Amino acid sequence: MPDSNTNILAVGVGGQGIILASEILTYALMNAGYDAKKSEVHGMSQRGGSVNTHIRFGKKVYSPVIKEREVDILFAFEQLEALRYFGFLKPGAMVILNNHTVNPPSVSLGIDEYPGDVPQTIKKRFPNFHLVNGLDLALKIGNSRTANIVLLGVLSKYIKVEENSWIDAISKVFPEKLININIEAFRLGREEG
Repeated sequence: MPDSNTNILAVGVGGQGIILASEILTYALMNAGYDAKKSEVHGMSQRGGSVNTHIRFGKKVYSPVIKEREVDILFAFEQLEALRYFGFLKPGAMVILNNHTVNPPSVSLGIDEYPGDVPQTIKKRFPNFHLVNGLDLALKIGNSRTANIVLLGVLSKYIKVEENSWIDAISKVFPEKLININIEAFRLGREEG
């Protein structure tokens, strides 16, 4: 178990399953014996608005809220949202980025343009960078709705938690008919990580 706490910031837009993935992550961490705390900001999540979840874990965690410049891992489900939270990352932070874009209303209305080459911008500043085609991988198993669990599988490669703790956490949050497809999605992401 690490001596200091680890801080993960999960970001994206409503409908991407960020809250669910964060819940599974927190359960897996607790299953592995960590003290884990989680805090969520839903924003306008049902309308594609910004969503973020703070997850902190270690021997003892007193608050779930991560201060600016203290994020160890940025777990981003959408590219523009990753850029929005740069100020939270500590120097040398890891970034796991889903290769997916969702146009905010201002872009859809033609008021603004979506920034070009977001992955390259991130990689220049944070070389410990992993770009993941979450939707493409989810489609390999025939279910686009599992992209969040594929991404969670990728993240799992960088956290010291045994696979059975993750599988148990997945089994806790999904109804029985969805457990197997989500375990398959998780394992696919873990292989890609």
